[in-house]
Amino acid sequence: MERARLQDLKNWLKSPDRKPLVIRGARQVGKTWLVRQLAHWAELELIEFNFEDKKQDASLFRTNDPQVTLQEIGASRNITIYPANSLLFLDEIQSAPELLEKLRWFAEKMPELAVIATGSLLDFSLDTHSFSMPVGRISYLYLEPLSFEEFLLAKKNHGLLEYIQKYQITSETVPETIHKQLMTLFKEYLIIGGLPAAVASWIKTQSLSDVSKIHHDLITNYRDDFGKYRGRLAIERLEEIMISIPKQLAQKFTYQQANANVHSTQLKHALNLLNKARICHPVISSHANGVPLAAETNDKYFKEIFIDVGLCCAQLGITLNEVQSISEINMINKGGIAEQSAGQILRTVFPYYIDPSLFCWMRTIPGSSAEIDYVLQHQNIVIPVEIKSGTTGSLKSLHYFMGQKKFHFAVRINSDYPSSINVDLKNTLGLAVKYQLLSLPFYLLGQIHRFIPSINSN
Repeated sequence: MERARLQDLKNWLKSPDRKPLVIRGARQVGKTWLVRQLAHWAELELIEFNFEDKKQDASLFRTNDPQVTLQEIGASRNITIYPANSLLFLDEIQSAPELLEKLRWFAEKMPELAVIATGSLLDFSLDTHSFSMPVGRISYLYLEPLSFEEFLLAKKNHGLLEYIQKYQITSETVPETIHKQLMTLFKEYLIIGGLPAAVASWIKTQSLSDVSKIHHDLITNYRDDFGKYRGRLAIERLEEIMISIPKQLAQKFTYQQANANVHSTQLKHALNLLNKARICHPVISSHANGVPLAAETNDKYFKEIFIDVGLCCAQLGITLNEVQSISEINMINKGGIAEQSAGQILRTVFPYYIDPSLFCWMRTIPGSSAEIDYVLQHQNIVIPVEIKSGTTGSLKSLHYFMGQKKFHFAVRINSDYPSSINVDLKNTLGLAVKYQLLSLPFYLLGQIHRFIPSINSN
């Protein structure tokens, strides 16, 4: 199946100032496949190492001289390596993290050789490394599960994919047939998810039983990795957090719901490890007065989303038949699956070289709480994004937020047809509120930045 990041890799490969590339992403999101596809497309000799399988191969990189390194690799494999026609692939490099330091010598002494490193638990190595990282001499690419657009591409729905990529809200009305087709496919995406193994199985067999087996195998694989998380925490704590996240979607995450009998410090550490492994992702509360959103965060209030919506549904026991029978996506699991899918897709719209980060807004005054599901940075402005059902659903929090911040543009994601209206009312505090509200169906969420007009932050 095609991935959008493959084009980013092609651009990297052709760049005149190319540096060694480190691909960061969770296990099973398709890092290895992506590198192999690049080598196949570019007709490069792939020199692949997997240091999780063969840690001893790290001894071939003992020197800082790339020429000597290639000679020794060639000798061990009985091949002759031509740098300009080869791709050196260092897979699962977190098992030999000292090799990250060696990337600088390939950048400086052998730039003609394409070098890519990947690692499923790489963030642990980067967090505790005692070696000198080659700052300025490597590039990063962040890989997430398949977006909805990539899901359509994998299913060979090229016509629908092209439609949503070219759709203009200012001049077109989505035909009822296309809208229903896309909403049906999006509900399918909720259950299958975006992990390549599950998508490939679904396309090949159309068997929900096969997909369910893959989902549970993947969850087991993540649990099997727990022993690699530095051995400083009881596996039970990791299990409790992993099970709790799908149950706490769309709400403030609390450690007590994971295990009320364990001190929150242990559970906080477990959550931090799972976030570093990219099995889950925080949605941090920001005051959202302006950009950057990370400058005004409140770490005490946050939500969590899981790596993949398909795995969430598997853990919650939600089936495709149940989802298809529900008219509003926001009604599934009390809106949790809607927020999960939205957050998962929003992570895919970041540029490949930026580590995705999500924010929300929360007002926690007792008796007068309010929340915006997501707040995004678009150029130099803040865009609130509410996940709602149909054309209804209360927007009291949004009206309050817009009145307080004096912003002029907001987005609502729902199951209805696209629309744009001008809101002019008084909020619960009696303040006049005027702003433009763009409503997008879930299937257009990946195109969100394309629909936001140029707005001056002043």
